[in-house]
Amino acid sequence: MTTHRDPTPPPSPDPGDQPPSAPAEAGPARAACTPAPPALTGSPFDSDTFTSATFVSVGNGPLLSLAGVWVVTRVGMLLLLLRDTLGVGGVGREVYVLYQHWYRQFAHGTFPVNDVTWQYPPGAGLVIMSPGALPWLTYFQAFVALTLLADAVVTLALTRADSDRVTHGAWVWVCGLPLLLHLPLARYDVQTTALAVLALLALRSRSAAGHRLGGALAALGALVKVWPALTLLGTPRGRSTRDAWGSAAVTAAALLATLALFFSHSLGFLRQQGSRGIQIESLGGTALALARAAGIWPGTVQYRYGAFEYVGPYVSSIGRLALLLTVLACVWLLMWRIRARAWTEATPADAALVAVLLLTVTSRVISPQYMIWLLGLAAVCLTSRRTVMRPVAVLLLPAAALSSLAYPILYEDVLAGTLPGLGVMAVRNALLLAAALLAARRLWTSSVAVEE
Repeated sequence: MTTHRDPTPPPSPDPGDQPPSAPAEAGPARAACTPAPPALTGSPFDSDTFTSATFVSVGNGPLLSLAGVWVVTRVGMLLLLLRDTLGVGGVGREVYVLYQHWYRQFAHGTFPVNDVTWQYPPGAGLVIMSPGALPWLTYFQAFVALTLLADAVVTLALTRADSDRVTHGAWVWVCGLPLLLHLPLARYDVQTTALAVLALLALRSRSAAGHRLGGALAALGALVKVWPALTLLGTPRGRSTRDAWGSAAVTAAALLATLALFFSHSLGFLRQQGSRGIQIESLGGTALALARAAGIWPGTVQYRYGAFEYVGPYVSSIGRLALLLTVLACVWLLMWRIRARAWTEATPADAALVAVLLLTVTSRVISPQYMIWLLGLAAVCLTSRRTVMRPVAVLLLPAAALSSLAYPILYEDVLAGTLPGLGVMAVRNALLLAAALLAARRLWTSSVAVEE
């Protein structure tokens, strides 16, 4: 990509980032004092030119191109969903069978009872019920329309955040989501990600009202699918944290009380979590698949709790190990929070991405829609020049593409443990693990292990 240089250099966002200019008449003295250009680091992600010469600049680039790419890719995703025959097919079945089944129960004033597939916080019921706001459409049509609306809101919010910076966060979202093919349109994770993205962008505000709004949005997201609560992990200490966390607590308590008042069994989902096993697409599942292919593990695959899981010896031990690793990840995040000394505008988003990555790779379940969360968080990170997550975002893009290759395209191979299925899952999970470790290291070195 050819980079055109503006004859007038842009002003530095931080006066301390550049040395003061010498007087024009200094002549040779000025040249002698001019610092040499930085040496190459060996990684393009650490280069100062990465943000200004890579991909497309939303702020100074063609917004119509962004809109055009969004329309073309979303039409393509919609056509794939309408056909729904790619690979194993049936991606949309979860909406018009499962979600619609739950919708009918909500209409009778109750959350799903004794339903092993209902494993979500009570706020998820609001998303499942939302298609009722469009009665002139079928449930499936209304759900997809609202998902596209949430997708458009995320795109507009990221574009606005990019408007005065040379970054490419909106492009990561617009071009990254179609890597998952039509899956995002048939899951409610886009709506959940929208709440997390808006929360992080609101937390970037310097006003107390913005921090309270961010906290409220994070609480709404957490009551839909838990993980958006992690968007509050990186709020700066002091008033910002008090405003955001206080608002989140009040919002969560008010919504829980409202749902408990109007619906029965609102906390029934908690009973379904402890029995989950090792899902075939998790890191633990990949280890078991490799062991089975090598002939040293005799387990099988069964459909349980709404997902395909491995059943056999040592599965419970691997499950406990996964839980232990999740606890250790939480301890590491708490330690980071306590020891962090340097905060920038990008820190909340960077910390949220690290937290979700760590809890994803240590989870017993890694569904393909989890990539929607990670792409959304990475996109928010890349709306700031100060982020340290650019290489992590780059790793997530091929991971997303491999996720759609695993499901739905090669899902039968993944179930059977054939060489293509094993290869796709091993590489995808290796990318996620590398992204998690790299993200944790970069967050720590940028905010804890900083020079005095």
